[in-house]
Amino acid sequence: MSEKNYSKYQQNIIRRYYENADNIGLQRAQELVTELYLAEGKKRQKVWDSLAKSLSKAGVPQKTIDHLRAQDDPALVAELLTKKV
Repeated sequence: MSEKNYSKYQQNIIRRYYENADNIGLQRAQELVTELYLAEGKKRQKVWDSLAKSLSKAGVPQKTIDHLRAQDDPALVAELLTKKV
């Protein structure tokens, strides 16, 4: 495989994305909490899957994510996210 040569501008975009990956994950998790309140059935499980990924990107330990998922209470997730902000 050939190595990609990115322009200086592209390199800066990529670098800033990875520097702010935790903030991006946190913002996405906040958006998903709203969806979790409204979701039911299979959709709720899909939202939990997405939420778990976003929480891990935001730096939340897997043990905490598993506990929140077992409780299945959006209020607990919202409380965690307000403390994280």
